[in-house]
Amino acid sequence: MIEGETDPLRLADMAKGKMRRKIPDLAQALTGNFDANHARLAHSMLRRLDLVEHAMAELDQVIVDACRPWQHQIELLQTIPGVGPKVAEVIIAETGGDMSRFPTAAHLAAWAGLAPAMNESAGKQSPAGKRHGNKWLAAMLVEAAGSVGRMHNKNYLAAQHARLLKRRGMGRAQVAVARTILVSAYWMLKRDEPYHDLGADWHTRRNDQAHTRVWSPNSNASATR
Repeated sequence: MIEGETDPLRLADMAKGKMRRKIPDLAQALTGNFDANHARLAHSMLRRLDLVEHAMAELDQVIVDACRPWQHQIELLQTIPGVGPKVAEVIIAETGGDMSRFPTAAHLAAWAGLAPAMNESAGKQSPAGKRHGNKWLAAMLVEAAGSVGRMHNKNYLAAQHARLLKRRGMGRAQVAVARTILVSAYWMLKRDEPYHDLGADWHTRRNDQAHTRVWSPNSNASATR
């Protein structure tokens, strides 16, 4: 259209793949007024977008070069479902890749803001809302959790997301899965080992095992029933 083609049928015929089934609808949508002024404005906007994309590609390469000393750790982290190169790079950038800085995985989760804040009074604890933490790391991990949620029970994290989504809602499900991803990253980097998936049926198997223990002939629970 920017180059002067305005025939709706010819424009619709440029569709590819599954969109070719919608050529009549596309032709109808492309019917309208698109004059030379519109073409100039569209060309200007596309040129600006090209410049932004070029600048982002240059910065991405700078980040890749800076992360080369941690390439092994980045590759390990990408074995976690939902964790791609950018998420792995942010984990390394924000934590330094050195898990000895954090006494436990729980300390790391709290530092990132993925553990619930608690108030304690007279020996009793009560929720205190969202904990403040590393917002860049938390945001990327929540984004990774969102992609895991679209995997539909293909792995442990996807099953965890689906289970919590029904009980607690989307927001809490994603934060919980983000925390699980970060805890997994802690142990993987500490032990220098790839991700080991527990399986989508892990919760079911755990519940079955617990039920078996309760009703075992040798268990105290079944004896008292």
